[in-house]
Amino acid sequence: MMNRRRFMAASLACALPAAHGQNTSFPLKPVTVICPWPAGGGTDTLLRALVHEAERHLGYTIRVVNTTGGGGAVGHSAITQARPDGYTLGMITFELNSLQVQGQVPFTYRDFDPLMRINSDAAALTVRRDAPFDNLREFIRFARSHPGELTLGSSGAASVWHLAGGLFAAKAGIQVRHVPFDGAMSAVTALLSGHIKAVSVSVPEVRAQVQAGNLRVLAVMDDKRDELFPDVPTFAEQGLPVSFSTWRGLALPLGVPDETKARLTDAFKRAFDSPAFRESARKASLNLDYQDGPEFARFLDRNYADVAAVMRALGLAKR
Repeated sequence: MMNRRRFMAASLACALPAAHGQNTSFPLKPVTVICPWPAGGGTDTLLRALVHEAERHLGYTIRVVNTTGGGGAVGHSAITQARPDGYTLGMITFELNSLQVQGQVPFTYRDFDPLMRINSDAAALTVRRDAPFDNLREFIRFARSHPGELTLGSSGAASVWHLAGGLFAAKAGIQVRHVPFDGAMSAVTALLSGHIKAVSVSVPEVRAQVQAGNLRVLAVMDDKRDELFPDVPTFAEQGLPVSFSTWRGLALPLGVPDETKARLTDAFKRAFDSPAFRESARKASLNLDYQDGPEFARFLDRNYADVAAVMRALGLAKR
């Protein structure tokens, strides 16, 4: 009788994960992914498309919870404070590093266990179609001969695109007037109406107006040309080696067991590789840029140093 009971218990234990197509005992209940940004935005859109595909491979429901506030601080904080059992992870974004440099949060990227980078979108210098410069060199030449006259819009003070514009101006040795707006779309609207001369936002954020023939991208801050506009050269190709991007990725709180982390990595990597997710990203004009956990961790270290240097140069770092 005892042997029979042991056999039945062992059979049941093996059957439970198999019923969900799993190789381990994780997960045994729904998983939550924290999004530090509001529903409907680029980060939320990308995350929900990824989660939809990951559920197929994890075998359980994955819920997205939008934990917003503080320019991303509230959501990122919630990820660090989650129980380290794998049932709560989050989407971390560029602001994780910039908020810490400003002294807005008590934690750093080292308080997260990076799972994978999903996306990066490089900054681009964009002007009106009728602007008096056809390339980056002409823009810089004009700025040098008219110091402080050119207005450069961004998505907000201390935002990623403010930093990109500041880095560009510093590397080029030019003086421009930074004009912060409430989001990238507001800056693009101001450019269209002629209230400012240029914007430093991402290619996806100007895509529609460029394709409509109203705006023109002079250069992208990336190591390679943008797939949306392959004819537009990079900053480096035009003599100014500047690279600066926003990014998004998945991360766990510290202390999640390796086996659980591996299970999550497998499910989300399969989701990332799926044609359906890639098509969703394409429709949203979001550039997919994968890094595994260790590579993402090294990237975060470099990115933090770059962001801190730019923010100190712009007087935006906490003293």
